[in-house]
Amino acid sequence: MIKKYTYGKPFQTESVVVDIAAEKGQPDHGNIDLTAGFSYTFGLEDSDIVYGLGEANRGINKRGYKYISNNADNPHHHEDVYSLYASHNFIIVSGAQTFGLYFDYPSTITFDVGYTKCDELHIFCDSADLDIYVITGDSPYDITKQFRKMIGRSYIPPKFAFGFGQSRWGYKTPEDFETVARKYRENHIPIDMVYMDIDYMDSYKDFTINDDFGDFSEYVENLKKDNIRLIPIIDAGVKIEEGYDVYEEGVANNYFCKRADGSDFVAAVWPGYTHFPDVLNPEARRWFGAKYKILTDAGIEGFWNDMNEPAIFFTPEGVSELKKAMKKFIEKDETVDDVWGISGMAAGVANNPKDYASMYHNVDGEMVRHDKVHNLFGYNMTRAAGEALREISPDERRLLFSRSSYIGMHRYGGVWMGDNKSWWSHILLNIKMLPSMNMCGFLYTGADLGGFGCDTSRDLLLRWLALGVFTPLMRDHSCEGTRNQECYQFEHIEDFRNVIGVRYRLLPYIYSEYMKAALTDDMMFKPLAFEYPDDRIAAHVEDQLMLGNEIMIAPVYTQNAIGRYVYLPEDMLLVRFTADGSVEQTEMPAGHHFVEVPENEVILFVRSGKCIPVVDVAECVADIDKTTMQLIGYKNSSYMLYDDDGYTREYDLEKNCVTLNKK
Repeated sequence: MIKKYTYGKPFQTESVVVDIAAEKGQPDHGNIDLTAGFSYTFGLEDSDIVYGLGEANRGINKRGYKYISNNADNPHHHEDVYSLYASHNFIIVSGAQTFGLYFDYPSTITFDVGYTKCDELHIFCDSADLDIYVITGDSPYDITKQFRKMIGRSYIPPKFAFGFGQSRWGYKTPEDFETVARKYRENHIPIDMVYMDIDYMDSYKDFTINDDFGDFSEYVENLKKDNIRLIPIIDAGVKIEEGYDVYEEGVANNYFCKRADGSDFVAAVWPGYTHFPDVLNPEARRWFGAKYKILTDAGIEGFWNDMNEPAIFFTPEGVSELKKAMKKFIEKDETVDDVWGISGMAAGVANNPKDYASMYHNVDGEMVRHDKVHNLFGYNMTRAAGEALREISPDERRLLFSRSSYIGMHRYGGVWMGDNKSWWSHILLNIKMLPSMNMCGFLYTGADLGGFGCDTSRDLLLRWLALGVFTPLMRDHSCEGTRNQECYQFEHIEDFRNVIGVRYRLLPYIYSEYMKAALTDDMMFKPLAFEYPDDRIAAHVEDQLMLGNEIMIAPVYTQNAIGRYVYLPEDMLLVRFTADGSVEQTEMPAGHHFVEVPENEVILFVRSGKCIPVVDVAECVADIDKTTMQLIGYKNSSYMLYDDDGYTREYDLEKNCVTLNKK
C-alpha cells in the first residue's frame, strides 16, 4: 500500500509516474515537526535494518551514519563523505515495523540513520515543501517492487552495451582510440566499446569534433566494421565563444540558466567560462537534446553525460572575491590563521554554495533558484538526451548513462558510480551500492573498474574485473596522469582474456536477468536478506549479493588474498570458470566455507534446484554463438531465458522468453 502526504508547495520533480492522491493527517510511522523547516523522526529498534539511498557511501544497511542528498562533484570517496553524485531519497526500515519512505525533495535533505542518536532515524531539510510517500508491504523486497512500479520502468540499453568497454581520460588523437581497439583485438581480449573523454572535442565544446579526426562519420564506421563502438562524453557546460552555434543559439533563445538580474549565469568548467543549459525548462531541454543528433548522424550509438551536478570550477564573482582577499593577504604580515584562511578560500571557489544560490531556472515562467532544485540537473540533462534519442531513433535503443542523477532519471539512462580510486575498499563499496541502486530503479550501472584515480595494480584490476563480469555496465576507466590500465598493458595477458571472456560466456544470462528485472519492475542485484528473510546471518552479509533469481556472487576484494570466506544460506553449486577455459562444478552444503579463488578465475554460486545458460567465449557481443549454449547447474532444473534482437524497442516477455530444461 502506498500513501502520499504533501507539505507546503512541492516542486514537481516528475520522479513518480503514478497518480496518487494526497492523504490528510500524518503518516502512521514516525513523527513530523514543521516548526523549523521539515523534520521526520522514527525510533529504531536494535535489530532494525535500514536499506536504500541508492548511490550512497558505506553499507547496504545504512544504520550508524549520516547521508546528505546534495549532488556533489567530489572525487574523494572516503568513508567520511556524506554526499556523492546522486540523490536517491528512498529508504526502507525493516524490523518490528517494516515500511518504505520516499522523500520527493530536490534540494538538500539529510538522512541521519542512527548517527546522532543510535536509536533514532532523523530526516530533515530547510523547507517544508515536499511530498512524502509511505509504502507498506509484506517485506522489504515487496516494498521495493511497489516503489519501482510507482516510479516507472528502468531504462533499457542496446545489447552491445553489455559488452566490455575501455576508457581513459587521456585518449586524445584518432590514433589513440585506434590503438586501443587494435591492441584488444590483437590480443583477443573481448571488447565492444571504446569511450571518448573530453579531448575528442574541439576546445571542449559540446557536440564538436576536433579536426584531427577528419571525416568523423568515416572514422566511426571504420571502427564499427570491427564491432567497436565509440561512446563520446557530453558535459553540462556550453563554452562561451562567438561563432560557436550551440552557444549563440542558447543565448538568442534564452535557453541558458540565468543570474538574478536576468543575464546568463557564467561558470568555468573544462572549456573555461560556460553557460549551463536550463534543462528544467522543457523548451531548452528539447533544444539541448536535439544537439545529440549531430553525433548520431555521424554513426554514434551511445553517450555518457558528465559534470552534470553541475560541477563548477569557479565563477567570475568567486574569483573576484578571492583576488580581493589575496590582495589584503599580500599586504599584511600573515598569521597561521591568515594562511589557512586564504588556502581554504582558494579551495572553496569550486562548487561554492554561493554560486549555486545565484543561478536561476525558468520553470513555467517563474524564476527558481538553482540550489532549491539542485539535485534535478543531472536527471534533466539526461532526460533531455533520452527524450531526444527516442525522437532521433524511435525504433532503436541508444546507450546513455550519467554521473549525476535523481530518482526518475532511471527511466532515461543508467549511471556509473563516479570518480572512484584504485583502492581495494572501493571494490567493496561498489558491491554494496549495487542493490541500493537497483532499489531506486537504476539497473544499468557499474563502477570504473580498476579505479579512476590513483595507480592501479595488476591484481586489483583482475579482482575488480571479476566483479565487473556481473555488472551491466562493465568499463575499465582511468584518469589522466595515472598508470595506464588497459588490460594489454600487464604481463600474462591471458589472465585478463579469460576473466573478461567469462563476461561474454555469461552474457545471455546477464542480459536475460536484466531484461526480466526491467520489464517487471524488479531488482537484478539483491541483498541476501531479500531472498532469505528468515536467515539471521544472511541479513548481515554485505559482501555477497544475489544476482537475478539463480545465482549468488561473492567477489574477492582484499589484497593478496588466495580466496575468501563465503556464507551459503542454502545448499549451492560452486561454479568455477578456470584459467584454461573449463567450467568446474562442486556441490556445497549450506553454511560457512573458505573458497580459494585464483586471480585469473571467476566464481559464482548457483542456488539449489536452479541452472543458468553459458555459451562459448566471443570477442564481441555480435559474435556470441547461441548454438553453443549449455545449462550449468542442478539436474532436472529449468531456466526461463529472455532474448530479443538487442536493438529495437520491441520488448515482449511472453514473445521473447523460452524455457530451457536441464536433464
